Amino acid sequence: MAMTTSPAPLSTAELEERLDEYLDPVLSSRRTAGGLAAALAEFSRSQQDFVLRWVGIIAKTNAELAFQFAAQVPEGLRLMAPDDLESWIIQAMDTYDRMGLYPASAVFQEGGAYAARVQTRANGVAFDDVSGILEIFVRGLSGRALKLQPGDEIYTDTSTLFLPVSLTRLADKDGNFRLYKAIAAHQWAQTWYGTFHADLNTILADFPDQDKATRLFHALETVRLDAHLALDLPGLHRDMQELQKALGEPHYPAFWDKALQALRAPGASVQDTISALRALYESAVPAPRCYQGVLQTARAEQAMAQRIAREKVQFQTALARLINSGEQRTDPTIGPEDAAQNAKRLRLERNMDPDQSDRRRYEVAVDGRPMVIPQDVRAIMDSIIQDLGDIPDDYLVAAGDGGYQQNNDGKNPDDVWKGTYHEEGAFLYNEWDYRRQHYRKHWCVLREVDVHPLYDDFVSRTRIKYATSIASLRKSFEALRGEERLMRRQKNGDNIDFDAVVEAYADMRHGMEMSERVLTKLRKLERNIAVMFMVDMSGSTKGWINDAEREALVLLCEALEVLGDRYAIYGFSGITRKRCELYRIKRFDEPYSDLVRSRIAGIKPEDYTRMGVTIRHLTRLLNEVEARTKLLITLSDGKPDDYDGYRGDYGIEDTRQALIEAKRDGIHPFCITIDTEARDYLPHMYGAVNWALIDDVRRLPLKVSEIYRRLTT
Repeated sequence: MAMTTSPAPLSTAELEERLDEYLDPVLSSRRTAGGLAAALAEFSRSQQDFVLRWVGIIAKTNAELAFQFAAQVPEGLRLMAPDDLESWIIQAMDTYDRMGLYPASAVFQEGGAYAARVQTRANGVAFDDVSGILEIFVRGLSGRALKLQPGDEIYTDTSTLFLPVSLTRLADKDGNFRLYKAIAAHQWAQTWYGTFHADLNTILADFPDQDKATRLFHALETVRLDAHLALDLPGLHRDMQELQKALGEPHYPAFWDKALQALRAPGASVQDTISALRALYESAVPAPRCYQGVLQTARAEQAMAQRIAREKVQFQTALARLINSGEQRTDPTIGPEDAAQNAKRLRLERNMDPDQSDRRRYEVAVDGRPMVIPQDVRAIMDSIIQDLGDIPDDYLVAAGDGGYQQNNDGKNPDDVWKGTYHEEGAFLYNEWDYRRQHYRKHWCVLREVDVHPLYDDFVSRTRIKYATSIASLRKSFEALRGEERLMRRQKNGDNIDFDAVVEAYADMRHGMEMSERVLTKLRKLERNIAVMFMVDMSGSTKGWINDAEREALVLLCEALEVLGDRYAIYGFSGITRKRCELYRIKRFDEPYSDLVRSRIAGIKPEDYTRMGVTIRHLTRLLNEVEARTKLLITLSDGKPDDYDGYRGDYGIEDTRQALIEAKRDGIHPFCITIDTEARDYLPHMYGAVNWALIDDVRRLPLKVSEIYRRLTT
């Protein structure tokens, strides 16, 4: 059998020639390629190839930085494994992206210190590596959808769980991952078991030492939360106990026993914790549990106040929509007289939940008849109950037209880019660099802004222009609503399934047991779809394309209002990575109102087409919606493009990576384009069957609705 051998290492002369090729701008003045090559000549061919490949990649970003890497990498090769070397390189390049050449060069010059840190982190776990799994884990727990974010402190504001950037407390990766899960579970338990149902800021301020009172309350509340977890999630609780034993359990004085017994009772609430705090305030604060973190009562109060105000309006708006839908009204708006009348007709019924015996299930009745509550409205109700413990009577007033203005902070939307781009309110997203095969961390800065409404006759003109088509679309979409499917081989049903009877009779003749599943029944399929429309508002859409996009949205909204699917519309544009803009046209929780119509009329061409960051943000918004099927439909006139080099393979590969991320989250992307060159790049980005080309812009308005109908049936 022939033996295979690895290629021989490159000679100093060959290495010098290759380095000259990459580093010519730097080496032409320093003439040090020979010294770099001599240092690399002692290493194996695979190590030399690794270095040369990365010198070439880094040189495309900055030749001086590539020179610094080549000068320092021999020490790195001696101290670090290939994976650690690659992490070192990526950290330096991320530093260059954020801070410039000299800080990035310092990362390479401190290779020994980096290698030492790698040794201590060898069995650690980073947030970026486990955040996807933790998001699925937290999503599987009860309650509202919670965001996960790395932070300097471990706490929750009831909307977001702030977790450590990395964990190295245990000796193995599995142990550190289990500690991540325990930390996330404890923060979730605060939101689910009512830690913030009391006015903690006021209560804790009454104590002489508020900081001590906060830490002691948190220690006692942790005992109560652990007891609830032991009852509801015993397997997880056992894991948390094992982590405590490994890292040291807190010691409680003997005279705490009575208070601890009360806190561990099945029905214990936050009021019991407050009572225990008052009784034990003079005690010393025990050491925190390994998963405990800190309590940020002020941030939790602020987040809850904003959410409570927002969800009250969302719930009331949803009630109005449901009443209108049930009465088959053609106008989705409702006036104040109707709202006052509806308040008398609505009643909240509280019944025990058959799936959770300790919780109630809330139903809304209109004139004594129960309403069918869609999943998105049910999620709002559950979140309200989670915050308030009940749905107050004043929530049962169906709201009029309009919605909660989330951007009502007194700021001028046109001024959001003044000052530093890291100011509060901006979203930071990674961007995929296919040349590095790594993300550029926090590379793109995105803001949500509202489209300026334009109150003209565009929508009415569109309705007149397409009157016949709108009637046809409504009729075809109405046929999709609540369609029925024939279910075969059922135990209970309305008619006989003759095929099943024949098979059962044949089985009986052969001495086998006859099947009971010989009936058919009709089952009404409930649509549970959430659709996000991502509309290109780049400068290239000027003229006919902009008109066609707006007309398509009008026709689509008219048809979707009949169908009842949840949908949102956002436009996107911007210029460079520091100014990516997402234009709110219609949120999921907004009705199709005059305001939304005026925003559609106000859509106008803006700047460039940076698609990756937009897809990542819209994926984030879709992940917050409870739906069985989630679609992200892009309406565009061309390929990804931006002023700062986001074009060609770079833009296409980042967009493709963002779409892969969306698919991992269970979102189905689709693109509708009028770009005649789309065949060259869309199959690579979206997949062979997940795009459609409309070669005549005048057909766009009608084709968009046809494609949507095909996608959702």
